[in-house]
Amino acid sequence: MGVLLLRSLQEGFAYAVLAMGVYITFRILNTPDLTADGSFCLGMAVSVMVTVAGHPFLGLVLAALAGAAAGTVTGLLQTKVGIHPILSGILTMTGLYSINLFITGGKSNVSAMSGETLFQQMEEAFGLTSNQSKIILPLIVCVVLGVILSLYFKTRQGLAIRATGDNEDMVRSSSINADVYKCAGLALGNACVALSGGLVGQSLSFFDAGYGSGMVVIGLASVIIGETIVGRRSVTIGLFSAILGSAVYRMFIALALRVELFPSYGLKLVSAIIVALALSLPALKQWMALQKMKRRERN
Repeated sequence: MGVLLLRSLQEGFAYAVLAMGVYITFRILNTPDLTADGSFCLGMAVSVMVTVAGHPFLGLVLAALAGAAAGTVTGLLQTKVGIHPILSGILTMTGLYSINLFITGGKSNVSAMSGETLFQQMEEAFGLTSNQSKIILPLIVCVVLGVILSLYFKTRQGLAIRATGDNEDMVRSSSINADVYKCAGLALGNACVALSGGLVGQSLSFFDAGYGSGMVVIGLASVIIGETIVGRRSVTIGLFSAILGSAVYRMFIALALRVELFPSYGLKLVSAIIVALALSLPALKQWMALQKMKRRERN
């Protein structure tokens, strides 16, 4: 059980940054963004290649910047070209597959074993084990990023992004450029997703071109599980509930694999079912309330 919890925390905190990025686009900006699958792999590719060159910390920074650029492209396709949000995300995600291969020199798999990752540097500096560093470093990133984002969304720009997600027409009527803040929100969300990819790439010490498949579903599952446990309240609680949801989600997956509840290739199907059920809860509650009201009227 201890090993199960350890693995869940290792993966949960690394993917929690992804969950915070999905929370920004899905909950705060209220935009269905499918760029995450591509930007996760983009961050992974950038981080691994820069780590191989001997600069692991810079790799994470550049991964986040690359993700922000990908999110900006999606935002421009939506706001300036007028492409539907879902289609614009698909277009960016599709293009990023080739860009990731350009970054890795056409290789679909790249190992980072020849370079020293940030996890290994942390182990040497503080005398930690590999398991300890893979929990502590992502946890530090999650907490610091959560605090920064919480403070940012209380600033004027952050409030403008939140207002754009709540009521875009009202924002435009207030002479605020909603297009700019929509692009900023998408850039911020995908920067978090790509940073998560960078962390996972250095943790696993490799890049795989197909590793980002299904990241949107994983992020949504984490966000919804966190909201189910904590509830939908403020942005600050929402961000940190995404971290909790990511850890719980990973624990559920690890437990299911351990008891062989379903084969490993069924994980994405289970994730999709979890998200679908969680998203259908409001409609289910409304239907139950309606049925209860009908019974009262008949009586």
